[in-house]
Amino acid sequence: MIALAGLRVEHRVRPVGVDVTPRFSWILTGGGRGAEQISYRLRVAAGGEEVWDSGTVRRRRTYGIEYAGPPLPAATACDWTVEVETTHGPARAGSRFHTGLFTEADWAGAAWIGRAGPARGAPLLRAEFDPGGPVRAALLFVAAGGYAEVTVNGAPAGPGPLSPGFTDYEERVQYTGVEAGHLLREGPNTITVELGRGFYGTAAANTWDWHTAPWHGEPRVRLLLVADLADGTRRTFASSPSWLLADGPTTYDDPYGGESHDARLAAPREWRPADVLPAPAGRLVGQRQQPIAVTGELRPEEITEPAPGVYVARFPRVIAGRLALRARGPAGTRITVRYGERLTAAGRPNYDDDKGYYDGRFQTDELTLAGTGEERWASRFSWKGFQYAEITGWPGTPGPGDLVAQVLHNDVPVTGHFSCSDPALTRLHELTVATVLNNLHGLPTDTPKYEKNGWTGDGMLGAELFLRNLDCHELLAKWVDDIADTRRGNGAPEVIAPHGGWRMDWSPAPPWHAAYVLIPWWLYRYRGDERVLREHYPGMLDYVRFELARSPGGIADTTLGDWVSPETDPGGGNAPEDRRVAATAYLYLMLATLARAAGALGREEDARALRADADRVRAAFRARFLHEDGVVRGEGDAGFRQTHNVLAVAFGLVEGEEAARAAGAVAADARARGGHLNTGALGTKYLLPVLTDHGHAALAYEIAVNPEFPGWGFWLANGATTLWEHWSAESRSRGHYFLGTIDDWLFTHVAGLRQDGPGELTVRPALTGVLTSARAEVVTPYGPARVDWHRDGGPLTVSVSVPVGARALVRLPAGRLGHECREAAGVEEAAAPPGEIALRVRSGEYTFTLR
Repeated sequence: MIALAGLRVEHRVRPVGVDVTPRFSWILTGGGRGAEQISYRLRVAAGGEEVWDSGTVRRRRTYGIEYAGPPLPAATACDWTVEVETTHGPARAGSRFHTGLFTEADWAGAAWIGRAGPARGAPLLRAEFDPGGPVRAALLFVAAGGYAEVTVNGAPAGPGPLSPGFTDYEERVQYTGVEAGHLLREGPNTITVELGRGFYGTAAANTWDWHTAPWHGEPRVRLLLVADLADGTRRTFASSPSWLLADGPTTYDDPYGGESHDARLAAPREWRPADVLPAPAGRLVGQRQQPIAVTGELRPEEITEPAPGVYVARFPRVIAGRLALRARGPAGTRITVRYGERLTAAGRPNYDDDKGYYDGRFQTDELTLAGTGEERWASRFSWKGFQYAEITGWPGTPGPGDLVAQVLHNDVPVTGHFSCSDPALTRLHELTVATVLNNLHGLPTDTPKYEKNGWTGDGMLGAELFLRNLDCHELLAKWVDDIADTRRGNGAPEVIAPHGGWRMDWSPAPPWHAAYVLIPWWLYRYRGDERVLREHYPGMLDYVRFELARSPGGIADTTLGDWVSPETDPGGGNAPEDRRVAATAYLYLMLATLARAAGALGREEDARALRADADRVRAAFRARFLHEDGVVRGEGDAGFRQTHNVLAVAFGLVEGEEAARAAGAVAADARARGGHLNTGALGTKYLLPVLTDHGHAALAYEIAVNPEFPGWGFWLANGATTLWEHWSAESRSRGHYFLGTIDDWLFTHVAGLRQDGPGELTVRPALTGVLTSARAEVVTPYGPARVDWHRDGGPLTVSVSVPVGARALVRLPAGRLGHECREAAGVEEAAAPPGEIALRVRSGEYTFTLR
């Protein structure tokens, strides 16, 4: 029976704080093969009164349906229903969302408050509020420069730790919205806010100049509580100068340095009126990405004592998070925790700042006990990358229950799945997902231990695997805004986003800047999000024209090339090759991609001009770098460069026989290296797909699992629990995902499931002659799609699940496929190249067996 599920507004389930024109989406389940939506009807009620009825709309699309009614009131519960007619019957369902705050007036005079100058402790703010009667429902909105931890009557009232999200505060300031009616009672209620510095007011100098960012200042908060009473009246309570201020028990906090907490100061005795502070310059926007949360807890596998009074806890894997402590001891006892991803030769964590990035402490927490019995504490305003924690000053000997590692990252559900008959490949997939999650803290960061920055090249390389595996659409859409903000209205984006005015100039860097063009396109391709593409298209077009103009004769250059190829320093560096090859390849890719985006948006004149520009860059690339023997070479290359040739093939700079020759040259080089890659971050993403697509699937698999340096198998052989920043065992970071793009290949080639557009799929397993089984699942705008194939000494069996509304092209190795399959419901035969069978299928479940 056909049914509705997965109802969302703005890609979220029952969101609070929607301050844009809402878009609705749903998925259809059941109904059998060929089921399809014929029409829908949407109704929206605000505050119990219907404000919009779409009428019956004949359309098969089930996502991104934009509200077209009158302006919605602020801070209001909106109920919506969708009724659909399908080829297999009708269905009806409903859900709810709450609007946010649209204008300055909606904030009801709420002031920005905090402490005007630096003092000993993190600011504590407090106020009492009497709603004047029983509360039926309430919404709490909180904006901050920095982080704000809110409690109502002693209970947590925020969406989670480390919120609101980090942005360029000169351009945008996020606010959170939560339902809070269950926390309020009749009579006086107490609201308390503790403020953390975050990247708004970093405590110490650092190499990225966050301490001199144009917004840098003391943390501040703006708060509005909207309470609807049982008698139908509405009361608001806002932050104001009447709130009280005190120094709290957090005596130091910094994103890199960690925190110090003195439990003796938990109940301040001296309170004074809060200071009214200037608002950050940026406009207020609702936090669209999922909040950060404690998503798991790990107990130590071992606690050692490498030196008297020095305890080292080893946890099962590298995480991003914090250590939650449980201790008893005399008042004034100071416990120090230092975090590291690896152990030194002395058996202690590597928590040193060996590159001199930070002024002062690094990855360190301190707890001073109050002496009140059993005390529990975990840091509030920082996170660390670690597998090992060193504890000193402990009163006695810590036990496993005293030290709990809490995993902290954006609470994005894992929606994609992969497994196959080779445990090593399955394990690499698991490590990739874990590493990505460790780097989601309001934006995709490059490492939870060292930098915590949103390097655009890293995020660009990982964005597709993010979208295959995680419900991270809103996080990436938010980050595209961050990238756009770094342009300040013109030119190229910066290489980290947000950007606080870092004085180091990395321009030009087209492969890194490409994030601004490619990620909006992928959000459209994988999630059907036309709004992000449309909103950023003018800026994307302006940037690529700027990049083209500063590329003489169509040849671009870059400061950042194929980063961390195997022969580079384990601390990082460019491959020893002509960086213009990668730069020009990415310039071409951006032009070609933007031409496709222009076409999708109906801008045909732009599309023609962009295709012409792309053709000119392609011709310049071929004239400069493609040699008569079919190999792509640059000036000053250190021998054959796999990445040069891989990018040329992957991006279509060479095609047909030329592509086969270039891929063959890559294969020959890899075999000469003993079945090894020689790529850095840029080439690694495309290496295995290029080899597989050009008849070298067995070699691609050999490279993937080779246990010797360099490669992913080497990491596994050396006990990796997450992915590393470099192929070397001396890699600086053990929490870097940008070499984990093998995961793209696992989905698209090993399992054989590729997303070509919103609801357009290709199923083409490519390693059926190497492995015995593989399975993958991804989420499309129409719902989950799956492929599951196996060949256990017999025929190849491929099972495919296509969601209602989607289409799939199934391409299988040539074999005997019965006429009953070709003539089955929902199946059409399609043209296929020699050696393949091609079938087009509509929604439903299918199993194909080739003998």
